[in-house]
Amino acid sequence: NPALSTLVAAVKQAGLVDTLNNAKDITVFAPTNDAFAKIPKADLDKVLADKEQLTKILTYHVVGQKLTPKQLENGSFETLQKGMVTTTGSGEAYKVNDTSNVVCGNVKTANANVYIVDTVLMPK
Repeated sequence: NPALSTLVAAVKQAGLVDTLNNAKDITVFAPTNDAFAKIPKADLDKVLADKEQLTKILTYHVVGQKLTPKQLENGSFETLQKGMVTTTGSGEAYKVNDTSNVVCGNVKTANANVYIVDTVLMPK
């Protein structure tokens, strides 16, 4: 998906391609290029250059189970980073951590359900 090219580049930079491709039954909250563009360029460049921090941020976007839209209505889920994300909403309108909107949801891949989000999620 061309709208996810920054995310793909970040996953490659962090060395997480195989990890994510080989993971079974995951949910990925995938930030769009516009979500990454909300981060000041200097800050984004700094994170992209720091593999450990980048890995923490990216794995915070992944939950170790396939989540259905019904589960997102009022959920709290542990991420691969070991932090928690919360989800709220219904129908076509969902939010993650009260800050990020799901712009496209429940996209099925071979091993994941993907929810495209408009804001990069930051682990606490």
